Amino acid sequence: MRRTRILTAVLALAAGLLAGTPPALAAPASAKAVIAADTYTWKNARIDGGGFVPGIVFNRSEKNLAYARTDIGGAYRWVESSKTWTPLLDSVGWNDWGHTGVVSLASDSVDPDRVYAAVGTYTNSWDPGNGAVLRSADRGASWQKADLPFKLGGNMPGRGMGERLAVDPNRNSVLYLGAPSGKGLWRSTDAGVTWSQVAAFPNVGNYVQDPTDTSGYASDNQGIAWVTFDESTGSSGSTTQTVYVGVADKDNAVYRSTDGGATWSRLPGQPTGYLAHKGVLDATNGYLYLAYSDKGGPYDGGKGRLWRYATRTGTWTDISPVAEADTYYGFSGLTVDRQHPGTVMATAYSSWWPDTQLFRSTDSGGTWTKAWDYTSYPNRSNRYTMDVSSAPWLTFGANPSPPEQSPKLGWMTEALEIDPFNSARMMYGTGATVYGTENLTNWDSGSQFTIKPMVQGLEETAVNDLASPPSGAPLLSALGDIGGFRHTDLTKVPPMMYTSPNFTSTTSLDYAESTPNTVVRAGNLDSGPHIAFSTDNGANWFAGTDPSGVSGGGTVASASDGSRFVWSPAGTGVQYTAGFGTSWSASSGIPAGAVVESDRVDPKTFYGFKSGKFYVSSDGGATFTASAASGLPSGDSVRFKALPGALGDVWLAGGASDGAYGLWHSTDGGATFTKLPGIEEADTIGFGKAAPAASYQTLYTSAKIGGVRGIFRSTDKGASWTRINDDAHQWGWTGAAITGDPRVYGRVYVSTNGRGIVYGDTAGTPDDGGGGGSGACSVTYGITSQWSGGFQGDVKLTNTGASAWDGWTLNWSFADGQRITQLWNAEHTQSGAAVTAKNVSWNGKVAAGSSVSFGFTGSWSGSNSEPAAFKLGEQSCAVS
Repeated sequence: MRRTRILTAVLALAAGLLAGTPPALAAPASAKAVIAADTYTWKNARIDGGGFVPGIVFNRSEKNLAYARTDIGGAYRWVESSKTWTPLLDSVGWNDWGHTGVVSLASDSVDPDRVYAAVGTYTNSWDPGNGAVLRSADRGASWQKADLPFKLGGNMPGRGMGERLAVDPNRNSVLYLGAPSGKGLWRSTDAGVTWSQVAAFPNVGNYVQDPTDTSGYASDNQGIAWVTFDESTGSSGSTTQTVYVGVADKDNAVYRSTDGGATWSRLPGQPTGYLAHKGVLDATNGYLYLAYSDKGGPYDGGKGRLWRYATRTGTWTDISPVAEADTYYGFSGLTVDRQHPGTVMATAYSSWWPDTQLFRSTDSGGTWTKAWDYTSYPNRSNRYTMDVSSAPWLTFGANPSPPEQSPKLGWMTEALEIDPFNSARMMYGTGATVYGTENLTNWDSGSQFTIKPMVQGLEETAVNDLASPPSGAPLLSALGDIGGFRHTDLTKVPPMMYTSPNFTSTTSLDYAESTPNTVVRAGNLDSGPHIAFSTDNGANWFAGTDPSGVSGGGTVASASDGSRFVWSPAGTGVQYTAGFGTSWSASSGIPAGAVVESDRVDPKTFYGFKSGKFYVSSDGGATFTASAASGLPSGDSVRFKALPGALGDVWLAGGASDGAYGLWHSTDGGATFTKLPGIEEADTIGFGKAAPAASYQTLYTSAKIGGVRGIFRSTDKGASWTRINDDAHQWGWTGAAITGDPRVYGRVYVSTNGRGIVYGDTAGTPDDGGGGGSGACSVTYGITSQWSGGFQGDVKLTNTGASAWDGWTLNWSFADGQRITQLWNAEHTQSGAAVTAKNVSWNGKVAAGSSVSFGFTGSWSGSNSEPAAFKLGEQSCAVS
């Protein structure tokens, strides 16, 4: 379920798609700057999950406060009222894309408003930036950053161990962070503002997954794995004296300090030969529980043990639920029931076949029961029932033979937590979702407990390609790890991913422009075909036949009428076929590995791009000729598309900071291209329904324009651009794909590398008219989240007049003494109760009928009523 996710991200990085942090380039003097900003509502096309959740953290002092971390898709907070997750790191921008990988989370039990995230995706060259520790005083609504002098590996081997980040439960200004790559143990004494290495800590770790890996991915030292405080050895406001640290070293896995971190020593008598993935303390009974595996995980592991260390006597006890010879997996998921500390649970995280296993003990590990047992092989008896009706694709369309069952309990089950305030609730992460139960205690009474997905709102797919046909389903997606979906309703989870065949990752898809029921997709599969076709708009599929040498999906294009296809797979050269791929012929005149697309009008015209050259075929892909067009990007970080309904109208985006980079347009089938001025960088291009009264389809791009990175829209053929996202909605890297909706003006679908498919809808249409920001207006003020002493709000300001604004200033007063602590997408001042918010450089122009939004976090006490009146300059605004 999750092996290929790593490869998908790695290949994208290795191809240079995530080019790091290039210097800002000055826009040509003749270029139009960003002339407007539009208010968009952003949501996810629901899939619910889709990726690995290596960590779940409950706050130990406040009920229902929980967080989840993902390896490339950011962090989330649990919302108890709706039983959903809310994303916390959507503000991570393009240049800091690596900070969407979260290697550890810590929730402060002294001050539950405080939460910390250790972020960074790769420790090798794939991630050009160092890691950081993010800190929040408002439960992740806003963040401050402490940069680290080394990298962190949220998507590296060993990422399911932990937690590597921990807050002292008695003196919450003290935090520890375990680092990879031989960087050791780090400590902060000022609540995460500054960090320094703990020089006295004696072991930086030595375990690597594969020392022969020259990429640095599998050969990195997995370092310090977890930090656990013994809260009984401190008191409120004083430093906890006893701290345990897990190290990726099979001979020296656990260390302890008994003097508040001043000195450290190897815990005597400890077992050897295994890595301690988790160390969970039951301070009430004085037991440190440890889950061991012979590998670092999250998908490997062939042997494992569970041990219990008695902190008061120093006694070690092997409490493994099965004999060592009977394990074919490692242990990792580990939790204690804080309401009944003698109750312990653990997971066999690396057991794929026939299923993972959950173990439970109610006598501190003396005896164990299993979530399932064999009756007479291969038949199983389960203590649980599974209900995946909210995300039915979790069956993966499988109909396995016993002892396998569908859906599985999971795999890569390294996160396991019993709610510290509710013994009946347990959550655990898998390679595809978060599962949980709210009647766990049925286990002990002999009746079945129910496991369901507890993942709504947590969207963690890596998106490779998107298509929005003119009829049929509004969206077709190509995803890493789980293939992709036909989205007939964006607000509902699709019943099943693409099957027949079920690619591990879909790399490319296309539909026939004039007959959208014809769809083709290409993808990766360990054993089987790499191409598939549909004649009913992606509802059902049948496999094509691979030509010799194919090793991966590559890119694929359909003729405009669906009569033929051109395919550029990995492992061999470009191929073409008439019909549905029962046989293929090699295309000539185009290099292997070229990106291929089709003209959307002429069924015999196809296009290709490779290494700075644009190629054209007019005979259905049999032969290609290199265009004379010059000045295009020299590398292969390029995406291009032909405009529907216009013969030979091609848009090309891409490049790199050390060469040509931007957006190009051709109206003669690629014979010549013109580079659009003022676009410093562009990485995607897509088309959607034309704006009212516009004659040309709407353009969408992920780009840098006017010095600002964002998602942009043009309704005038690229003459001017409107930024449609904002600083709170950036989603890291968005360079794989973008498309508008041909049926809904303003709707755009944006790919992310770990936050799923994001789609936006506009609140108004653009207008290039001039004017001042003092006309008729309306304001919508809303509190989006509230907690003890703090809240988050959004303000939407709409131009209800007839003229555009060129700059705006909005004033209001709080009635209950609220104070703004941070505000984004506007500048603000506050004097007493009076607040003034002004536009920033990119959102000052607001067309008639359009809106602009900004958000903020604030503090309150007693009451938190909404402001009664707003003024735009001297003009009172209607309030809704």
